[in-house]
Amino acid sequence: MILDKIEISPKFKHIQIREITDSGDYHRRFLMPDMDVSGEVQKIQDIAEVEWTDEVKSAWTTFKAEQEEKE
Repeated sequence: MILDKIEISPKFKHIQIREITDSGDYHRRFLMPDMDVSGEVQKIQDIAEVEWTDEVKSAWTTFKAEQEEKE
């Protein structure tokens, strides 16, 4: 797949990735601040390092915990 587009969501800095598959279709995926990006291309690793501050990671963890309490 070819990396086509990267966007960052404003609140929790989710990394939204659009890739072009070998057949020419688009494949989208999202990376959250608690995910391991060590297997991603360097560009994505660099973005995660800048965007996923300790504050962002903490806010994401708190949000997830609050959502689990509601279930």
